[in-house]
Amino acid sequence: MLTEAQIAECAKDLVEAEATGIWIEPISDRYEHAEIPDAYAIAMKVAELKLAAGRTIKGHKVGLTSKAMRSLTGATEPDYGFMFDNWFVAEGSKISRSKMNRPLVEVELAFVLKAPLRGPSVNAADVIRATDFVLPSLEIVDNRYTGRGKKMLVDSIADAAACGAVVLGGRPVTLTDIDIRRVSASLLINGDIMETGSAAAVMGNPINAVAWLANKLHEFGVSMEAGNVILSGSFIKAIPFEAGDSIVALYDQLGEVTLMVGD
Repeated sequence: MLTEAQIAECAKDLVEAEATGIWIEPISDRYEHAEIPDAYAIAMKVAELKLAAGRTIKGHKVGLTSKAMRSLTGATEPDYGFMFDNWFVAEGSKISRSKMNRPLVEVELAFVLKAPLRGPSVNAADVIRATDFVLPSLEIVDNRYTGRGKKMLVDSIADAAACGAVVLGGRPVTLTDIDIRRVSASLLINGDIMETGSAAAVMGNPINAVAWLANKLHEFGVSMEAGNVILSGSFIKAIPFEAGDSIVALYDQLGEVTLMVGD
């Protein structure tokens, strides 16, 4: 286990790396004995530092919701991260590639809550009752590290589950209007289809991912609040992109979400 001083040091370095673009050594390389509880403690400390600096928490994300991604990282369960106000990017806008590290893009569904969700023992029915509507979205996956560390899961959890930016689409639907398990989408870059997937790939049902997250957050004394945006996990493989690219997530039932990439 890391000491409180080591946890505080890692959190401070992650916050500074995001602000300056000077990436840091992966936590699991710096401290080879760091484990998952340490990573969660670092993530909580990062949130504390950002809140003190004036940022606000606008929601939460679930990562590693597919078996393939958990196998890649050696994880036995998904991970999660806070999402802050400055990470939300307007749909149809342009983002700067130069401000990112090694970005990838994913397609997923965003749940917007009308009531709090607090564990323990949150189930699918609780999630459905608490959800105002769902939106199509893109997530830019990125991290603040110089490379891949020895323990990918530790590094990911410490660094907000590798969240870089979030783009929300503009077509809200309620859970009673669709069978969310049957929602599918394709990711296009410069007009070419890169990946296609179905929301059922997210733990069988994205609602399950949101329930898991509510119960996991309870372990740290955190709850989802009304108005929070919850990213439920990607149902395609994360795809890299470069400056000048045009990114489109084309959903079969929810329209499209677009993003341009500048220099």
